[in-house]
Formats: sequence, structure tokens, C-alpha cells
Amino acid sequence: MPNTDLTLAPLADPVAASRSHRRRAWTVTGLLVAFMMVNFADKSVLGLAADRIRHDLGLSATGFGLANSAFFLLFSLSGALGGLLADRVRPRWLLLGMAVAWSLTQTPMALGGGVAALVVSRIVLGAAEGPAFPVAQHTALAWFPDHRRNLPGALISVGVTLGVVLAAPGLTWVIEHHGWRAAFAVVAVVGVVWAAAWAALGKDRPARADDPAGGSARDSADDPVNDSADVAAPRPAELHGADAATSPAPSYRRILATRTWIGATVGYFGTYWMIALSLVWVPSYLKDGLGYSASASAAVVAGIWAVNGVALLAQAAATGWLLRRGVGSRWARGRLGGITLLVSAAGCGVLSQTGRGPLTVLLLLVGFGLSGAMSTVAVTSVAELVPQRRRGGALGLMNAAVTLAGLVAPALTGYLIDLRGGAGYGNAVVLAAVLLAVGGVAAVALIDPAADARRLAR
Repeated sequence: MPNTDLTLAPLADPVAASRSHRRRAWTVTGLLVAFMMVNFADKSVLGLAADRIRHDLGLSATGFGLANSAFFLLFSLSGALGGLLADRVRPRWLLLGMAVAWSLTQTPMALGGGVAALVVSRIVLGAAEGPAFPVAQHTALAWFPDHRRNLPGALISVGVTLGVVLAAPGLTWVIEHHGWRAAFAVVAVVGVVWAAAWAALGKDRPARADDPAGGSARDSADDPVNDSADVAAPRPAELHGADAATSPAPSYRRILATRTWIGATVGYFGTYWMIALSLVWVPSYLKDGLGYSASASAAVVAGIWAVNGVALLAQAAATGWLLRRGVGSRWARGRLGGITLLVSAAGCGVLSQTGRGPLTVLLLLVGFGLSGAMSTVAVTSVAELVPQRRRGGALGLMNAAVTLAGLVAPALTGYLIDLRGGAGYGNAVVLAAVLLAVGGVAAVALIDPAADARRLAR
């Protein structure tokens, strides 16, 4: 006999669902911030221990630069492949696999490896870390609608800076008191701890049948992470652009040909050039080029990355404020990010003409610290432009292009130092200023996600 009980099951409490979604979104974001901290602590070891490693392994400046560049040999390729894979495989498992691989690659140097082990381990580490930033951003941004992505996107990037801010003094102390090999052991253990936490708490955003793009006006209206009182009015790009439910997914060829993708990538390339220099050569520049002690150099390096973190958060706040007041993302993202690169370029240009002193420290903070804000601008601009089912690949391909800077910058700077001695550091700073200026002009002139989204939708 059929069931005639017509009693309605109680509906899920939308307020409780909203709170639960919000907690999960920010738990995942917090874990991914820590993920990027571990990522850049891993990268910073060689730069902090540069003089000791060069002495113990008998490396010239060029040889040390090449060893650092080896890290990026597969980094760009794996970044692109990992981003594309994130569109097809659950990012949760990709992130877990990456963290475990990072820890394993630190082991050979912790246990006494030589030059060959250093080069091989850095190549493998680079391959394992290549997809980290785009996959972390893709995973975090999927939990938020477009107009709320600036803060979580910035926080993921701030994880980069926090990793070095904490690693610089902490690992320098380990290196000074226990040797540089102990520093490799420390970062390996930290990676294992993060992997255990992610296995227990990490989640992907649940898929929804009505969520083809993940960031449209529909998200703003019905995603439980939003508060109805703060939902921004839909912008034209949200209604008619790449995130519209009725639009087919554009090809990667069309995405990569947009002015926004090109401008964001060129600007971000300049930022990544500065990241590579900061990780590999700035500690040596402070000690060998300017005569600072190891502890003072570590403090300045931490200061550079702290300024970077403040710049990222300030950019996120300014961009969010402008977007909420109806300012288009061409200004709120592209031109704001481009202006920070131009200010950084000016700082580096003056820095190349100064010696040791307070002004030099200030210029280092401006030139190297402010440039990092472009990383979030680039990611959120592309995320606004591209539907979710193409977002991981688009971010991965951008990451592959910009991280070529990491392949070139360490080796080229080492060559300049061997060729010109202390003056080589100044030449490297001038080159950085030029790249930042080019990136700033490209960002200001080309980034316009709303207009490009409408073109992709045609």
C-alpha cells in the first residue's frame, strides 16, 4: 500500500547552512594560507644559507644561481599541467600530494647530500611546487563569489609573505646554531604537519548543478556564504560575460589572447622576478654587497616580505571598496595593480644608485615589498574573466608563464655577480626596475576583465 503520509520534512535552516558554508570556506582558506607559508619557507632555505652552502659545496655565484634556477626547470611546466589537472581532479588530493612530495624532497640535503643531490632535489621540489599557487587560489576562490574574492585571494598571497617573514629569522637561527642541513629537516617536518592537518580538515567546494561558472551574479544572490545585506549589484561582466550560465566555455586559446590575460601575465612576471631575487640573492646582497650581519639581513628580508603582506591586504581592501561603489575592475584591479608596480620600479631605480644606510633599507622595502600586490590583482582579474571550468587551467598557464622569471633571474644575477663583483648586484636591480616598469605599463593599459568577458561570451 502506498505511503499516504503527506507530512512535509522540515526544511534545512538556511541560516545554519550559511554559517556552516562560511566556516568551511574560511577553514579551507586558512589552511591554504598555511600551505603557501610552507611553500615559501621551502623556497627560502637556499637564499638564507647561501654563503654557507656555497662555501661547503664549493659553488661560484653562477653555480649557486644555476642550482636555484634548477628549481624552476619543471616548475612552469608542472604549474600549467597542475592547473589544467585541477579542472578535472579534486584539488584536495592534488594539494595533499604536493605537500607530502615537498617534505620528501628536503630529505636528501638534510641527510648530507652534495651538489648533485642539491640540483636533483631542487628540480623535483620545483615540479612538486609548480601547481601550488594556482591550485590553492582555484580551491579557495571556488568558495566565494566574485565580489568577495579579493580578501581570500589576497590572504593566499599573504601566506607567501608570512612564510618568509617567519622563516627568515627562524631558519637563520637554525642555520647559525645547528647548520644549514638542519634547516632542510625543519621545513620537511613542517610540511608533514600541514599534510596531516589538510587530510583531516581540507575540503573542496561541493559541486552544484546550477553553478556552471562559480562566480557569477547567481553566486552573489544564492550562495550561502553571502550576507543578503551586502550583495553587490551584478556588473555587466557578471550578467553577460564568461560566467553567464548560458555561455559555452571559451577555449584556452581565446582566453590567452585577451588583453586582460596578457596584461596580468606581463605584470605578474615582473612581480615573480622580484620574488626570485628576494628568495635567492637579497640575503647575499645585504651581507656581501652592503655589509650587514646575518641577523640584520634576516630582519631586512623579513621586513620586505612584511611590507609585501601589508601591500597585498591594502590592495584587497582598496579593490573591494572600489568594486562595491561601482568602479569597474579595469581601475579597481588593473590600474591599481599597475601603479604599485610603477612605484616599485621607481624605488628600484633609485636603489641601484645608493649605498648602505636607512634610505637603502627604505628603498628595498618599496622596490621589493610593494611589487607583490600584483600577484592578487593578476589572479582575481583572470578569475573574474574566466568561468570556473576553465579557471584552473587559465591560472595554471599564467603561473607557468610568470614563473619563467624564476628560471632566469637567479642564474642571470649570479652571472652578473661573477662578472662584475659587488657592482653586479646594482646591475641586477636596474634590470628589475625595467621589468617592473614594463609590467606596470602593461597592467594599466591592458587589464579590463569586464570588457574581455563580454568579448569571450560572443
